[in-house]
Amino acid sequence: MRITTTALMRNYKSNLGRSVDNLNQSRNRVMTQRSFNKVSEDPASAARASQLHRKYYKNQDNLETLLDVQSRQDGQEDALIQISNAIKTISADYNIQVLSGDKQGQDERQTFSTAIRQFQKSMTLSLNSTYEDTFLFAGSDGKNPPFELSADGSSLTYRGIDVNLDSTHPDYTNKLLPLSQESLYVDLGMGLSLDGIDRVVPSSAFDISLPGIKAIGFGKDADGLSDNVIVLAGQLADELEKTDFDAEKYGKIADKFKSLRTNVLNEITNLGVKSEFLSTTKNRLENNDISLQEQMLKVEGVDTAEAITDYMWNQYAYNAALKVGTSILSPSFIDFMK
Repeated sequence: MRITTTALMRNYKSNLGRSVDNLNQSRNRVMTQRSFNKVSEDPASAARASQLHRKYYKNQDNLETLLDVQSRQDGQEDALIQISNAIKTISADYNIQVLSGDKQGQDERQTFSTAIRQFQKSMTLSLNSTYEDTFLFAGSDGKNPPFELSADGSSLTYRGIDVNLDSTHPDYTNKLLPLSQESLYVDLGMGLSLDGIDRVVPSSAFDISLPGIKAIGFGKDADGLSDNVIVLAGQLADELEKTDFDAEKYGKIADKFKSLRTNVLNEITNLGVKSEFLSTTKNRLENNDISLQEQMLKVEGVDTAEAITDYMWNQYAYNAALKVGTSILSPSFIDFMK
């Protein structure tokens, strides 16, 4: 078989090009720490990597949402603690002094009344607190201030509805009750799903809603005393401002006021339970984050030592090919012309 110079050179250039390509690929693997940079290089691994990346970014979104929810709940808890402390101060300090018998002068009672009305305003401001641009105690309507206290402190509205309605009032059943039970769900990676009528399945998502009236109460009892802490504080102030102060009636209101603190404490406890759940979920998401990164590294990453060894071998092969080339190209037809 006759091997021509042209065929020899053609084969040499083809093999040299393949050697350069191998060297370039091994160099890229060392520099990028990736086993492939194009889908065509490894379609199966690329498909697997695509799935892992989707899971990873979804997990990252869930983790960011969870951190946002934690901050939101911290704001809710701080506000409720302020309200609880205000109730405690009024009950354990002002009411006791008023009913003790040694500070029942009109001027002193007026001082206590003024202080209680300031606490009324302070509690209302706490319930209208925001996180970023969302009102924390507005239920599903976080864009508008939920509570509005009248100038004289005698009435309070929640999203435009008087919280001191009697249970027989239509708005109590049709509006206040549903508003107190509102939910607002977010997906934290628990498999968000809907039921047959497109409602979120509660066990598949996290409820971040806390309607303010759920914590501070609404409606009134058979004696006409409000079941709302802020309105009842106004009723305490009203009694203190009367010239014919009725200690017995004031004591009855004070007892009711003190008992309503239990509702606020219960909601603080519920927030604590939710916070514990969020902490557990956060640990799970962080562990999932690490696991997904490890899986992506196995699919896309390279063994550094192996990649460097492969690169050095291809570098050696390329250099050898160049040396072979010099031995092929050196002699020419001119060299044989004497």
